[in-house]
Amino acid sequence: MTPEEMALVREDLEAFAAELFDGFFRADQRRWGQAYVRGLLLEGRRKSVEPMAARLGEDGNRQALAHFITSSPWDPSHVRARLAWRMQDVIGAEALIIDDTGFLKDGDASACVSRQYTGTAGKVTKCQVGVSLHLARDHASAAVNWRLFVPASWDPASPEADSDKVARRGRCGIPAQVGHVEKWQLALDMIDETRSWDIDIPLVVADAGYGDAGAFRHGLEERKLPYAVGISSRHTAHPADSRPVQPAYAGTGRPPKMQYPEPAQTMKDLVIAAGRAAARPVSWREGSRPGKSRSGFKRMHSRFVALRVRPAGRGIRQATDGPELPERWLLAEWPATEPEPVQFWLANLPSGMPLATLVRLAKLRWRIEHDYREMKQALGLAHFEGRTWSGWHHHVTLVSAAHAFCTLRRLAQDPKGAAQD
Repeated sequence: MTPEEMALVREDLEAFAAELFDGFFRADQRRWGQAYVRGLLLEGRRKSVEPMAARLGEDGNRQALAHFITSSPWDPSHVRARLAWRMQDVIGAEALIIDDTGFLKDGDASACVSRQYTGTAGKVTKCQVGVSLHLARDHASAAVNWRLFVPASWDPASPEADSDKVARRGRCGIPAQVGHVEKWQLALDMIDETRSWDIDIPLVVADAGYGDAGAFRHGLEERKLPYAVGISSRHTAHPADSRPVQPAYAGTGRPPKMQYPEPAQTMKDLVIAAGRAAARPVSWREGSRPGKSRSGFKRMHSRFVALRVRPAGRGIRQATDGPELPERWLLAEWPATEPEPVQFWLANLPSGMPLATLVRLAKLRWRIEHDYREMKQALGLAHFEGRTWSGWHHHVTLVSAAHAFCTLRRLAQDPKGAAQD
């Protein structure tokens, strides 16, 4: 925003910040919290403390802003809970979306920096990785929870611990009890915390980085949460009409357990066996390119196959009571121009769900990419230059607040205006 645009919304921003920071006991924390969010919203290429302070006028106290974001003892989860309450009511979330994003770093001093893969760069590189949770529906979304991923090299209890990185934990303020945890487990932890705020979770959506983890899907099912998650084509399943049978008993030893007579097939093979003729055209949302729809934007469309299957694998069998494996949706995108399916999802949604609804929900993950792009390009998500654990969590929380304020403004002006991408 330009200074002139900020002047027009300053009163609304102060009311929004007062709501988020109401739990702060100290007036100076409330002041610098609001100033930091305002600095993120003001136009400028860099959104680190020093350039923001230069743009903030009477609130441009660099030292105070740096202290507030890096070392002031406020709990970001309290702000996130208030943010979730506000945005749940406004968005009317259809789903909770899980994903992660990279924060590229040149040096080694920041908390949890390591050479690791990030989709941000599309390769293994030196970075931090943050896992985030977003409330979403087609027209709007908001990041309401975050975790900083701790690589095994930063965990003193891990066989992969790096002595130099472990030695930096104290300087970065990483709590002693925090160690290496897989990203899918961080996602489950955030889901549990978000539910503890009385936030309703009607559906969990994630890509194959999470859906491929059987333990993640099992964790969602233990929590009785519906999901539509991406998976790799290599996972196996039986057709829905397959039934286990009792093998012949030789009369000695323990009788054999019931088992499926045919070996499980890969998801890809099941879809190909159904055939290209099983693919149906589906249009699921409006994109950003000009088109002939009422809104003037071209609708997104492709062809999809939806099958009822029984996912297999040792972990699934061990978690299943009885010999019959549970029935799930296998959804595959098979464009008319491709010789085979290109993307796969697994969902525990109701068996009678229409294909168009199944596709729209599985494809809702586009909202998180929209959020990441906006928070990085316009709001300085990756511009934090501090090195501490608490500073990182403070910064991403306030960037989420700034992003939510932008979303509230857009929805006030046009309730469907955030839908295009």
